[in-house]
This record gives sequence, structure tokens and C-alpha cells, in this order.
Amino acid sequence: MDKQKVIFKDLGIIEYKKAWDYQESLLQQNVSIKSALRNTAAISSNNTGAQTQQIPHTTNYFLLCEHPPVYTLGKSGKIENVLMSNEELTANGIAFFNTNRGGDITFHGLQQIVGYPILDLENYQTDIGKYLRNLEEVIILSIGEYGIKGQRSKGETGVWIDTETTGRERKICAIGVRCSRWVTMHGFALNVNTNLDYFNNIIPCGIKGKQVTSLQKELGYYVDYNEVKEKIKKNFEIVFNSKLI
Repeated sequence: MDKQKVIFKDLGIIEYKKAWDYQESLLQQNVSIKSALRNTAAISSNNTGAQTQQIPHTTNYFLLCEHPPVYTLGKSGKIENVLMSNEELTANGIAFFNTNRGGDITFHGLQQIVGYPILDLENYQTDIGKYLRNLEEVIILSIGEYGIKGQRSKGETGVWIDTETTGRERKICAIGVRCSRWVTMHGFALNVNTNLDYFNNIIPCGIKGKQVTSLQKELGYYVDYNEVKEKIKKNFEIVFNSKLI
């Protein structure tokens, strides 16, 4: 199978809303193209000899970035899982957004790698469950290069450590996505050297009694952030049989 071409963009440090709007624009461009392609196909089948306008194919993107401190609540999330008032959020310089991704509450902050794949799954597999497992696999392979065994937790999306030991389970990467006409947006958030104190103000992902961790905490030293990004890019290409351009 030929590798899918995926346009890679490193957005650097970017406000959450700006990145969200950018993702939405890329998704809508692809959705519009898919609608036009379907309409053209329908016209062609009804008018066999008719001339039809050439329409471009969809474009895949993979965005990496980090955000200033922000809590985001998924469409199935509960506001009670935010343990701070609006006044406290403002006083501490933390933004808050209700989002249209899956999942519950999570935190994004500096030294956390956030990945937003804007993929047309009709170029891959039209299976959201498989897509989520693939995102997890990208992270599992990447942290595995540091000697950390990433795992899946039954019924809980994301990448975990020590899932077989009750009371020691800890999440290192949160995942929440949206899909429209098989085009994805939102994605994953891997804690590298992230300040984990921010997670004390929420019930992360709405899951009580489980910890959140980072590469820095697990390894005991400050990790090269750019090095981790390069590993994620490499493993994304492997898992999704794609070429970043």
C-alpha cells in the first residue's frame, strides 16, 4: 500500500482557541471537498457524457503544538470535574473551554506535546476505534524508546502506566477526538516536562483515584522536548503508514 502524504506543521506555543479554529478550518475544507466529490459523482452517474469540474482530493495534516495553561471539557464531560471557580481560573491565569471533542476534562500546558491529526479516514480505515488505538500506539512506541512501558486501560482511552497494579495506575497521555464525514480533529496530549500541579484542580478525564504522570516524573530528569517530538513524528509515519511532508 502506498504511503499517505500528510502535511506536517509545528505550530509552536499557540493559544488553544487559535489552534482549535485552525483545526476546524482544515476539517471544513476537507468536508467541503468530500461533499463536492459526492455531488460530482452523482451528476456523472446521471449524465454519462457530461463534462464535470475537476475537484481536488482531501488533504491530511498533522499538527504539533503546546498551549499556555488551559482546561478543556469534552462534550460528554461534567463541569463538576473542574474543581476551581471561574474567579479562581482567572486569578491563576488559566483559560477554560467547552469543546466538541470526545472525553471529559483535561489540562493543556507548556512542555506538553499536543498532537492534532486532521486525517480523512477514508484514506486509512473508517473505524474510529482503530483510529484511537493507532493514536495510542504512536505514543506507546515513542515513550517505549525511553524504556517506559505504555499500556491501554480497558474502557479508558489514552496511554497509561502500571495498569495491572491497583492504586499505581497513572496516565501519561490523554486522547480525545472529533470526527465529521470521516475527517478527524483534536487528538492527544503527552505530558513531557509538564507542571502536573495543574491536574490537582480537576478530576482528570473524569476518572477518580488515578494519577497523572509525565516523562520527566517517570524518568527523573528534564527531557529534551524536541527529541520527543521527533520520535512522535517518526512513529506517526510508521503507525499510519504515512509520509510527513
